[in-house]
Amino acid sequence: MTLLRESYLYHLWTVLLSVYDGSVVHRILAAVGGWCNRQIDESRVLRVLCREGAVARAWPDSCLCRLLTWIINLPGELLHRLYTALRRTFEDSFFARLAFAMGEETAIAQSWLIMLLWVIPFSRWNNAYSLMGFVLLLVLFHAGAMHRKEMRLDLASIGFYPLIFFGAVFLGVLLSYAPYLSLRFLFYHISAALCVLVTVSAVRTEEDLKRLTAGGAVCVAVSGLYGIVQRIQGVEVNKSYVDLKVNAGMPGRVESFFDNPNTFAEVLILLLPLVLALILCSKHLVSKAVAAGIFVVGVAALGMTYSRASWVGIACAMVAMVFLWKPKLIPAFALLCCLAVPFLPTTIWNRILTIGNPADSSTASRVPLYQAALEVILHRPISGAGLGTAATQTYIRDYNLYHAEAPFVHSHNFYLEVWIQAGLLGVVGFVSSMLWNIKRSAHAVRHCGSSAARTITCGAASALCGAMVCGLADYLWNYPRVMCIFWFVFAMALAGTKVCLTEKKLDFAE
Repeated sequence: MTLLRESYLYHLWTVLLSVYDGSVVHRILAAVGGWCNRQIDESRVLRVLCREGAVARAWPDSCLCRLLTWIINLPGELLHRLYTALRRTFEDSFFARLAFAMGEETAIAQSWLIMLLWVIPFSRWNNAYSLMGFVLLLVLFHAGAMHRKEMRLDLASIGFYPLIFFGAVFLGVLLSYAPYLSLRFLFYHISAALCVLVTVSAVRTEEDLKRLTAGGAVCVAVSGLYGIVQRIQGVEVNKSYVDLKVNAGMPGRVESFFDNPNTFAEVLILLLPLVLALILCSKHLVSKAVAAGIFVVGVAALGMTYSRASWVGIACAMVAMVFLWKPKLIPAFALLCCLAVPFLPTTIWNRILTIGNPADSSTASRVPLYQAALEVILHRPISGAGLGTAATQTYIRDYNLYHAEAPFVHSHNFYLEVWIQAGLLGVVGFVSSMLWNIKRSAHAVRHCGSSAARTITCGAASALCGAMVCGLADYLWNYPRVMCIFWFVFAMALAGTKVCLTEKKLDFAE
């Protein structure tokens, strides 16, 4: 630390900052940024978009919410009554006290769990790990709830729309064209639902948020470094991933330990905004430097995936991050992006130029995929073909709805795929959940003071924005582990909003 502060580069950096603070450029950018802030605050359009709907406002106090909250907390309530009846016995037991202490720190246990789960190589991965891990966390949470009456599962903060979506998932199995194929995929969604429930309920402070964010950062560090090692060792060009006619000279695409470069890129666009938030909210220079190093590694690895949809997604996520965190920096951010364009590697720039090029086989192949998905929607608009890619593949094959040489894996569109799997109720619940969560997060950070909770909420909400944009050209849940990471980020936005609102109430009380 001392060597860093006494270094030439550190002093040069402080001199440059002082010069910039007194420069005309800084005054112009600050004035433009202030104007942007005023336009946002006074915009009637944004005011309407940011307003919470009647359904969302009514949900926490509704009879349905209270009933479901009572049901899911019934085990914790019964355990607490048992503890009350046998208090002396439990207090005299070392193992009981240990279980209570561990249960009260479920967020810490979850941070270690995601560090371990998300760095397992694809060849050794089993989707049952996620389900077993979050069931274990739920049991651990109930151990804490046994000791503390106020520690309960928080269904109110999760909201009404995610409940609609997960309800549609169960209907997707019952109404499936091939129920026996859909049942396996139901367990993946149950893992995701448990992830949301445990994360939102276990997080109580901004320190919990920082621990969970650090867990995601470990995944970025390990997978990113492994991806860079792959590039150094050399990656063979896979013709199924790259059209060599349009992308001549492009190297092989790194995939780290996620089996597919697009999947690896989707993991990075979900977690990189959280790593950026960790940089901004870290209090110590060493932790900032470590987080910054992880961010650089992640960005470099993302570039090496050559995933165009994910590049667009991360660009939108960064714009959303600046907009939510400090809107006055938007002009400076735009200027920085323009200045960075000439420094892009030639292979990346050439890859960007192929976006929307109909001569690219990857782009052209999406047309018959979209057509097949739309045919499924026309045939079964309400129920869809059934939960999971296996049921939709079977339906499309049996009714001869897909006509192309490459096999139909999924529709390469998030929204179409959710519709053909979970039906109309599923896609409405999904889109409403995303919009409600992002809107609620944006409202919380706009009315919350500067804090780690605010910054991490900005990161999680911006990651969701990037994922939604990326989803226009890809299906992010093709790998269940990515589905779990997606819902983890969704839950981080909810939990961050909850902490922000709690801090705001405390400020008002003081």
